[in-house]
Amino acid sequence: MSRLVGRVFDIQRYSTHDGPGIRTVVFFKGCPLRCKWCSNPESQRCEPDIFFREQTCLGCGRCVKVCPFHIPVGGQGADAKCTYCGNCVRECPAKALELKGVTLTVDEVIDEVERDAAFYSASGGGVTLSGGEPLMQPEFAEALAREARDMGYRLAIETTGYAAWDDVKRVFDHVDLVLYDVKHASPAMHEEGTGVTNDLIIDNLRKSVEEGYNIVVRAPFIGGFNTASENIEHTAELLGDVGIGRVDILPYHTYGDNKYKMLRREYAFNGRKPTEEEIGEFRELCAEKNIKARVE
Repeated sequence: MSRLVGRVFDIQRYSTHDGPGIRTVVFFKGCPLRCKWCSNPESQRCEPDIFFREQTCLGCGRCVKVCPFHIPVGGQGADAKCTYCGNCVRECPAKALELKGVTLTVDEVIDEVERDAAFYSASGGGVTLSGGEPLMQPEFAEALAREARDMGYRLAIETTGYAAWDDVKRVFDHVDLVLYDVKHASPAMHEEGTGVTNDLIIDNLRKSVEEGYNIVVRAPFIGGFNTASENIEHTAELLGDVGIGRVDILPYHTYGDNKYKMLRREYAFNGRKPTEEEIGEFRELCAEKNIKARVE
């Protein structure tokens, strides 16, 4: 039994895109990166966020009445005085408000995981720690991974790799698969697109391969950011030099656009889907270095 707590913003059941088989994905709150194309903006802050679905709102005013600061409807979360107490969310009869970010114990998360246990064994699936960035809560991530592994579940983690090595290692030691993001080969361009350079990320990737962890690189492919021939070539060289055997290509999409609206934030990134030629060029370069590249 573990009463250790962490903050998550979602637990998604029956997922087939975050590791092999059918999985339960635990989304950790908080991320050290600020990717301009982020499709989960509610994951970025460590603190809670509130979604407001304007089209669902009845205009009844109940949320304002129970708010300690009487913040106008739709202002919860966006207003500087909001403390994310959740009163408005609980009071809303139309479910137009949703709190994103709750504190749970390891045991509470495991209780959710156990509901899909039958699917794991039948499909070769398991549990995936995602985010945000799970390594921002290393103690909670390690405890959750230990508990799930002790129960016989296969563990995966999706990570930016942007964390102190000691925190990386303490969590990676308890997972079966690491899905590791590589967003750009250039430190300067990586910083422009995400807010941080890739120096720590690449250093941790090298160490992870040397430690023998099961690493699959995930490369978001974003037209206008990282699909130029120069970066494609440098990325393939980097992965080959590090010793990566497989990379999953994640074409750019705008599925998260509506989330920015619900957070009262502007989605200003002007990206595009990669072309077949750009993806093909990268796959050919990876093949030359004995790296298996597939499109997710």
